Amino acid sequence: MNKLMLTLVMIACWINCCCGQVSPIRFVPKQLAVDANEGIDLADVNGDKKLDVIAGRNWYAAPEFTPRPLRSIADWNGYVQSNGDFAYDVDGDGHVDVVAGSFVPTTVHWFKNPGKQGLDRGQHWKKHLLVDTKQSQNEISFLRDLDGDGKPEWITNSWNGRNPINVWKFAKENNKPVLKKIVVGKHGQGHGMGFGDINNDGREDILTATGWYERPRKDIFKKPWKFHPDWNLGSASCPILVRDLDGDGKNDLIWGRGHDYGLFWWRRDGANFVKGVVQLKFKAYKIDDRYSQTHAIHLADLDGDGTEELITGKRVRAHNGKDPGGSELPCLYYYKWEKAKKKFRRFVIDEGHIGTGLQIRTGDLNGDGRTDIAVAGKAGTWILFNQKKSER
Repeated sequence: MNKLMLTLVMIACWINCCCGQVSPIRFVPKQLAVDANEGIDLADVNGDKKLDVIAGRNWYAAPEFTPRPLRSIADWNGYVQSNGDFAYDVDGDGHVDVVAGSFVPTTVHWFKNPGKQGLDRGQHWKKHLLVDTKQSQNEISFLRDLDGDGKPEWITNSWNGRNPINVWKFAKENNKPVLKKIVVGKHGQGHGMGFGDINNDGREDILTATGWYERPRKDIFKKPWKFHPDWNLGSASCPILVRDLDGDGKNDLIWGRGHDYGLFWWRRDGANFVKGVVQLKFKAYKIDDRYSQTHAIHLADLDGDGTEELITGKRVRAHNGKDPGGSELPCLYYYKWEKAKKKFRRFVIDEGHIGTGLQIRTGDLNGDGRTDIAVAGKAGTWILFNQKKSER
């Protein structure tokens, strides 16, 4: 092999192995809309056993994913006044509804699925108030079944650290769905939130950018949750993920900087006892810092090998492009965990066209048995169809 050929081979190997630019999966993009909406969810809206896309003002009916109206949302300061979409049958009538909150308004509403006739006629979904939380500066919300009763609770992350952490349970009042408040903690908010058993006691905890709330052993909504200020992540991703990556029996953290450069995993590195209180210790490892605003992160098995890949990318025009790297091109990647090397390897989903908003969703959207990706952000609403492995 001559010197030129050897050099070319070495360059190709460096690109493939170090930068992870060549993906063994080919993703075919389909753009559904262009607007500033950043929330998205997947659900069978019309009962035909196919996953549809719900994203802001519209829902998109499979298999063509044609846009159909859902609700009106005001534009606000370069954003759409909504910080996430959540598919849930609120009234129990067998039809999927949508629950949504906002960045600044303090109210949470649900939008009633109008049923087959209304969907066929393209009717807007009727808007109903669930609660006025009296709490603004809302970064994002989550629907999560915290108490294991089969019904999710609503919990909102606020970028204002002075706001309390409340859990809102679905209930009925005058035969109408409402949300009832339960206080988890009066402080400990901050940009970023996640859920997982971070202290390995068998109980799921609530994580924020400034620490974690320890779940009580029982009667979790009747007893106070203890706050542990074990870290300060700044403007962390939504969510912060909890997984035992290295298989040592201790759960680790995966998180990104939502408004700066940096994607990390933190390995649990024991604990200290400070005045009789356990303080968790971590060792930080960089996953990637070549692009900014990894605001939304997600885990899903994309290649069908039984292990989850980490999916993230650049949140497009977060803070209207004023963040570090905010004017750089959109990008979307997935990362495979290499257990033997204890590191992530990056693969390209798209560069230059598609980024993220506030949520990343995955599911089989075309019935071929592969896991597809759906994102909505200021670069538009997109499906990335997972195709057969390339021949490269």
